[in-house]
Order: sequence, then C-alpha cells, then structure tokens
Amino acid sequence: MTVLEDLWYGNIRPIETFIDGNMEYKGLLRLVSKNREALESKLSPKQPELLEKYNLSVNELNTTSETAAFQYGFSLGVRLMMESISIQLTNED
Repeated sequence: MTVLEDLWYGNIRPIETFIDGNMEYKGLLRLVSKNREALESKLSPKQPELLEKYNLSVNELNTTSETAAFQYGFSLGVRLMMESISIQLTNED
C-alpha cells in the first residue's frame, strides 16, 4: 500500500503518533482531567450542562486548529520537496 493510500484509509494517524510517546502531553492530559474532576465536584446542579457545552466548543476549536495546522504542514512539506527537486534539476543543467 502506498503512503497516500495509507493516509486515505486512516492507517496513518499523526496525532496518535504524537501522543503515544509524548510524556509531557500525557502529564498535561492527567492534569486537565484532575482539574476537571475537582471543578465538577463543586458545580451546582445546572452548571455541568454549561461546562459540557464549553468543553464541546473547546474541542471543536482544537479540532479546527489541528486540521489547519496539519494541512499547512503538509502543504509546506510539498512545497519544500518541490523546491528541492527544482534546485536539483537546475544544478544538473
């Protein structure tokens, strides 16, 4: 299978690769979870719904920015590759 096919079929997941070995990220995730649990324990009966709406909004914002960063990074990589090939072809002439 080619890299493009792997990407298309979801066999390549950059975010999972980033998370798997990233101890700093895992530590921050534990801290977020701990703080969320502490906050939830102090909420009035109506406030958990508001917190959930906030979390959904933040997740959507993060997904949007992660997608844009991935697209930009991929585009930049292609441009770098094209430029290096162009330079190489120019030097061969």
